[in-house]
Amino acid sequence: QVQLVESGGGSVQAGGSLRLSCAASGYTYSRNCMGWFRQAPGKGREAVAALGSDGSRSYADSVMGRFTISKDSAKDTLYLQMNNLKHEDTAMYYCAAGIWPCMATQPQELVYWGQGTQVTVSS
Repeated sequence: QVQLVESGGGSVQAGGSLRLSCAASGYTYSRNCMGWFRQAPGKGREAVAALGSDGSRSYADSVMGRFTISKDSAKDTLYLQMNNLKHEDTAMYYCAAGIWPCMATQPQELVYWGQGTQVTVSS
């Protein structure tokens, strides 16, 4: 049974940083795709950062240059480093994983989802 467990969310002031982690069990990050999505109250789920099964990285325009997605395959853990946080980054953040080949840029590509971790940025 595959489980994705996010951690690292919290409350931070604008300009601050957080690092989200997503630990997988029953699933290997090697050669598969994974990504981070977020959903703010009253809004749809949007892609934030993706790591394709071809090794490519992609980011939403709103986080480009501030967020970095990475993985530690040995630990089956996905990370999202978030710097220079803004109030509009406030949302529930979810990690998700797909099955090769995939790009993880669209929610429908992803098969497994975590429960989410809340990020709140005060201005």
